[in-house]
Amino acid sequence: MDLARTDFYLDGRWVAAPTGQTLPVHNPATEQVVATVPAGTATDVDRAVAAARAAFPGWAATAPADRAAHLDRLHTALTARADTIARTVATELGTPLKVATRVQAGLPLTVLRGYVDLAARPPAEETIGHSLVVREPIGVVGAITPWNYPLHQVVAKLAPALAAGCTVVLKPSELTPLVAYLLFDAVHSAGLPPGVVNLVTGTGGVVGEAIAAHPDVDMVSFTGSTAVGRRISHLAADRVARVALELGGKSANVILDDADLATAVKVGVGNAFLNSGQTCTAWTRMLVHRSRYDEALTLAAQAAQGYRLGDPFDPATRLGPLVSAAQRQRVRDHIDKGLADGGRLIAGGPDAPLPGRGWFVAPTVIADVDPDSALAQEEVFGPVLAVLAVDDDDHAVAVANNSRYGLAGAVWSGDDERALRVARRMRTGAVDINGAPFNPLAPFGGYKQSGLGRELGSHGLDEFLQTKAIQR
Repeated sequence: MDLARTDFYLDGRWVAAPTGQTLPVHNPATEQVVATVPAGTATDVDRAVAAARAAFPGWAATAPADRAAHLDRLHTALTARADTIARTVATELGTPLKVATRVQAGLPLTVLRGYVDLAARPPAEETIGHSLVVREPIGVVGAITPWNYPLHQVVAKLAPALAAGCTVVLKPSELTPLVAYLLFDAVHSAGLPPGVVNLVTGTGGVVGEAIAAHPDVDMVSFTGSTAVGRRISHLAADRVARVALELGGKSANVILDDADLATAVKVGVGNAFLNSGQTCTAWTRMLVHRSRYDEALTLAAQAAQGYRLGDPFDPATRLGPLVSAAQRQRVRDHIDKGLADGGRLIAGGPDAPLPGRGWFVAPTVIADVDPDSALAQEEVFGPVLAVLAVDDDDHAVAVANNSRYGLAGAVWSGDDERALRVARRMRTGAVDINGAPFNPLAPFGGYKQSGLGRELGSHGLDEFLQTKAIQR
């Protein structure tokens, strides 16, 4: 695959980047540069926003059935590129190809399919007294997306925004921008009207800030770190623009004393290590009833040992590299700090064998973690699982809620009603009971510092609508 790109997508066509300045894209499994993309500027953002602003009235006025038809054609075009999408993500992010095919390529197609159906339904209107209450698209949306799920996170913003009648300017992560080009190749093939979707690549400090602060961007939808989310909130607040934020997480996997322990631990470890732990919803804190704690540690160590590191294109690989050398160092620092704070190494760790090249960290399990320690409080974003003992349901809830984050979580119990009672008490945006699968139609988002607003399904579409009351 020739992965290098030299252009932006503006006003319905590919446009050469004017400055000629580029950013390198690395293969994290080999540490080699595999492509370059343009380093956009604030001027490039101005052009993209102007195109989106000009296209907005026409797209907002387009009949819902016609918007749905455009999204359906986009779904068809993306489906035809699914294999290339998976291979591109495996190359620029290091996700094992089997996982990239199922999750990185498959999940966005499922999400987009759902918005094809939702786009066809006109926003509901209601009458309250002598007022007609209507919903209208908010306007131009600036979408700023992360590197860990580089297509899914784009589709989770772009699809509902388009379904609602908004136009979009996208800045993908500079670490994994290549799959966004495949998306916009599909956009062009599907024939979306000029200006409805626009692509500018570049750094967060330049392109991201220009989008967040732009006076003609009506809403900023951001997924990424809590620290950057705060910055975007400040920039948008200066002009009272709407923001939707999907930020960090430190999710608790609560395993009660009557749980199917073998399943709970195996699934919990798999969740924590998915995408090399580079998942905002990862259950990175495993809370186990004290009576089953030692058994759980043995099971967790055995499960971790089954995660073979290596080439993402090798079918035997279960754990790929981290996205960058800087990310690898951050994760190593977290491991060192967790052990220095009294954690007990159960699997992996700083001395575990690694492939000869690539930004790998061994799958690591650390026991006896203090609930107030950095390892239990900070988002690691790597294959590191902290295990903590709890005494009863109340203690488990208290420890689970002892976090500034609240994005996801899990409860395991032989009693579904008991599990539901615990789930209701967890201050987090989503809870899975006994391994229930992810639902891409359900609302997704966080409590506390995990964000504002919701993505996915009808709740995700609502984020891109304004409410108007017409008195008559």
